[in-house]
Amino acid sequence: MNNIISPIVQACDAISGARPGARREILESYLKRIGELEELAMAHDGVQKAYAMQAGRELRVIVESDKVTDQYADDLSFMISQKIQDEMQYPGQVKVTVIREKRAITYAR
Repeated sequence: MNNIISPIVQACDAISGARPGARREILESYLKRIGELEELAMAHDGVQKAYAMQAGRELRVIVESDKVTDQYADDLSFMISQKIQDEMQYPGQVKVTVIREKRAITYAR
């Protein structure tokens, strides 16, 4: 304890660390929730990738444009949001965004 503030910092650390779940359990439950969100989206047909963002408050789902129509992308967004409501525990709300991209590339020579 070389500094006069050191005992204060130690006391604050001890107080904050004494709270249930203050250290490790929160991180583990956070990572579990993020993984569950991504797995839930990946279980649907046509889903290429899924990313949970902003601490699990947003789920971005990238679908294969040749397998998923615009109408199915809308339906998929709704189905995923309903499944999140029914099967998961989460704070606040989760925004589900389905991204369907079609690229047409040609070259003029």
